[in-house]
Amino acid sequence: MIVIGIDPGSRVTGYGVVSRQGSQLQCIGYGVVRGICRGESNELHDRLPRIYRGLRECLNLHPPDAVALEGIFHAVNAQTALKLGQARGVALLAAAQTGAEIFEYSPLQVKKSVVGYGRAEKSQVQLMVSRLLGLKKHPKPHDAADALAIAICHTFHSRGQG
Repeated sequence: MIVIGIDPGSRVTGYGVVSRQGSQLQCIGYGVVRGICRGESNELHDRLPRIYRGLRECLNLHPPDAVALEGIFHAVNAQTALKLGQARGVALLAAAQTGAEIFEYSPLQVKKSVVGYGRAEKSQVQLMVSRLLGLKKHPKPHDAADALAIAICHTFHSRGQG
């Protein structure tokens, strides 16, 4: 089973591709899609197509059985929440076009599944992602590590499905 985890953001969107065979997890790849680019317009209406194209490229390269996204969380700033919601919409659209099942997990669920503690720090998530996937280095940036954690979380929640 191939799961792509997506950590949506309007500036940087992380993705992580994880394969599960039985109880074995393997990292196939990870990275980020940058909405903000030097020398280009960084208006939201220009960032969203960049995010979409980058995610479609990843989803086409690694056709998933499932796509897992970080769910909505409570943002302090309404403007930030709106932008994040729009980035999530683009990610959901790209995921839906694959035909794969889509799942959403809260940040608390992801951290609890991967680290064992729902209020874990980003460095703890990186460490556990590295250990669970047998990586020699911690995945960077945090957006990519978070996306891998989201994919791992889904593999833990779907043990009986494939």
